[in-house]
Amino acid sequence: MTAKLVVRDAEPGDAEAISEVFRGYVETTVTTFEEVPPTAQDWRGKIGAAAGDGWPFLVATLEGDLVGYAYLSPWRPKPAYRHTVENTIYLHPGYVGRGIGRHLLGELLRRAAAAGARQVIAVIADSGDPASAALHRKAGFAVVGKLHDVGRKQGKWIDTTLMQLDLADPADR
Repeated sequence: MTAKLVVRDAEPGDAEAISEVFRGYVETTVTTFEEVPPTAQDWRGKIGAAAGDGWPFLVATLEGDLVGYAYLSPWRPKPAYRHTVENTIYLHPGYVGRGIGRHLLGELLRRAAAAGARQVIAVIADSGDPASAALHRKAGFAVVGKLHDVGRKQGKWIDTTLMQLDLADPADR
């Protein structure tokens, strides 16, 4: 990659580009269970919610163009889950396979630990493409379960794989 990759905090002005990246996944894949693409305004809300909760929402840019994003959100709303988060990561399809996801996820996980996350959960739809599971495996995630037929999109039932990464210091267990 000759252009310099920049991973930075998302800003409200990134919402339109984030919306465009995600729109293709919503409309043409089963990678997400969303059926209606969130608007740029919806994404501004998600950026604000992540900041309000103290979790990172990051974007990756190349030469000023947004090529991917990643963020953390609460795993469950109950207070006892407050140190467990779910990660989300999407790349512009034209930039998959260039190492951008590895850099984006790596920075997200560093910031997750700094923000007090202990466990990070990835919920990966069985889309037939092993890239997301492979990315998470390389980052240290382990498969901890499979949920069968939990989503229905594009006329078929879809499984999800649950992967988990323990960020806790072994001395704290």
